[in-house]
Amino acid sequence: ITEQVFLKMIEAVSGFQWQGTSFSSWLYRIAHNLVVDMLRRQSRRPQMSLEPVADTLPSEGDDPYRLAERSDFRDHLQEAMSKLTDLQAQVISLKFGGEMSNAEVANLLDRSEGAVKALQYSALQNLQKLMVQHDYQHGMDA
Repeated sequence: ITEQVFLKMIEAVSGFQWQGTSFSSWLYRIAHNLVVDMLRRQSRRPQMSLEPVADTLPSEGDDPYRLAERSDFRDHLQEAMSKLTDLQAQVISLKFGGEMSNAEVANLLDRSEGAVKALQYSALQNLQKLMVQHDYQHGMDA
C-alpha cells in the first residue's frame, strides 16, 4: 500500500493545489482512499492478522504476565474498534494512531472540526462502554 500511495502521489502531484490543503493531508487522503479500496476488496476474502512478531516476543526483563495482558488488551481494543462506525474508527485511528490534529482529520475526511470532535467523543464513549462490558463479562469467567 505504501508503494501505491507514493506512486499515486507522483502521478497526481502536478495537479496538487496548495489552497487550504496541506501536503500531508493530501497524502493522507490518497492513503485513506487506497486503504478503503483495499478493505472493500478484502472484505470478500478471509483475513489474517499480520501483527509483527516482535510485538509478541518477550525481551529481556519483560514479564510474561504483562506481555499477555498487553496482547489481550490490544485484541479487545481491535474488537471494540471494529464495532464503531467507519467514521468513528477513522477519526480515532487518525487522531491517535496518526497523531493528527482535529483540523487535519476534518480536512482529510471532508468534515468540520466540530463534526470530528463529536465523532471522537462518541467513539471514545462507545469504546469505553465496549471495553468495560468486555471486562465485566470476562471478569466473571475468572
